[in-house]
Amino acid sequence: MGKVAVRVAVVCGVTVAVTAAVVVHRKMKKSGKWEKAMEIVKEFEEKCATPISKLRQVADAMLVEMHAGLASEGGSKLKMLISYVDNLPTGNEKGLFYALDLGGTNFRVLRLHLGGKGRGIVSKQFEEVSIPRSLMTGTSDALFDFIVAELAKFVAQEGMDFELRPGRQRELGFTFSFPVLQSSISSGTLVRWTKGFSIEETVGRDVVAELTKAMEKQGLNMRVSAFVNDPVGTLAGGRFTNNDVVAAVILGTGSNAAYVERAHAIPKWHGLPLKSGEMVINTEWGNFKSSHLPLTEYDYELDAETLHPGEQIYEKVTSGMYLGEIVRKVLRRIAEEAAFFGDTVPPKLKVPFILGTPIVSAMHQDTSPDLKVVANRLKDILEISNTSLKMRKVIVELCNIVATRGARLSAAGILSILKKMGRDTMREGEKQRTVIAMDGGLYEHYTEYRNCLENTLNELLGKEVSETVVLELANDGSGIGAAILAACYSKYQETDE
Repeated sequence: MGKVAVRVAVVCGVTVAVTAAVVVHRKMKKSGKWEKAMEIVKEFEEKCATPISKLRQVADAMLVEMHAGLASEGGSKLKMLISYVDNLPTGNEKGLFYALDLGGTNFRVLRLHLGGKGRGIVSKQFEEVSIPRSLMTGTSDALFDFIVAELAKFVAQEGMDFELRPGRQRELGFTFSFPVLQSSISSGTLVRWTKGFSIEETVGRDVVAELTKAMEKQGLNMRVSAFVNDPVGTLAGGRFTNNDVVAAVILGTGSNAAYVERAHAIPKWHGLPLKSGEMVINTEWGNFKSSHLPLTEYDYELDAETLHPGEQIYEKVTSGMYLGEIVRKVLRRIAEEAAFFGDTVPPKLKVPFILGTPIVSAMHQDTSPDLKVVANRLKDILEISNTSLKMRKVIVELCNIVATRGARLSAAGILSILKKMGRDTMREGEKQRTVIAMDGGLYEHYTEYRNCLENTLNELLGKEVSETVVLELANDGSGIGAAILAACYSKYQETDE
């Protein structure tokens, strides 16, 4: 690879030309270091390869796990959690409702005024709050006290327009983007933390009870009417305005999906017969693991260093929290073994998670002739200023390899859900339309990732079926959906039919 002037890589049907300068870093070339660097990149690319045949194997393996997870609790790495949402929005919901959306390093508090039939969302206000890192590994009380204090502050700023009728409690939809085992629409115990959180005492506890305790302590008169995971909230938010929404996928800090399942296809459901005949299932697909996943030594190293080694393997190769860290690990190896940045490894390159996925996205999507964005990010973040254009092209290529693998594996996950719902093929005489609500910063802001995912899904489905499947951005869908589900499960049940 180091001996050719032009290298062409075909990624997601797009041809990317990587042009090498004729004479750069003579010292590296003379010592064979450049060849060593290119060898590491080439080996990494080969191990990350996702041909269509492999993606189909991933989708089929995930489908097997979905069936096993629906059959019995603990029957699969995919939890296939019952959400207790069997009553999706109709668009007729009415009233004032709140949402708390806890999904990662930030959380949101929202207030929605729903106008009833034909009026949709009349008004929406929200605030986003950053969670101090110390609270992510501290105590349960400290975390929920902090969250409720911010929620109370949000409510305290309301004017006369938001006063409730006498005797009424404010109602809240609580989106909690971590694996929970639900026992009702408004309760559920934490299975485990993910995404950098690790508060051991909360595991096994009812998360709604923890939040309610904090609200009572601070005198906030509010009840949790609906307790949901983020893809379940996103699905509900999508259904509020579009009856064709049958699934939702989150691609942000973490990754997950939910879909509408037929009641008879859930053997582990032992509750009362469902009036709607359907139940929303939270797949927890981030925990999927298979021998078909194209994993590298960098992925195994990253996994071993996380708070939950051996868990969330699919999430660790597809989601925003980890893509930048994988790029950093490969770059560090090139720096160590091929003196890519000179005789010493830049100190900042040794700092875990210093390369956030937004930085990778900016470098990957740099269209300037001299890759100025790449140069600036390397200088500002890693304090590396002596890079040539040739080196910067290698870094763009690394970002491309990591993002492409993640996007194509995400497309395989979506295919498995379409297969489970029987929507991966056309039925004769049937004009079905399948809309999947998509939420998360990775999907929304990383254009190369999104385009690659969509192109790959089209390739997997074929032209005829892909024309019936729509991926629709549901910005802040999980929070809005939670507030709408609070309306669906309100104890006051006020709707316009």
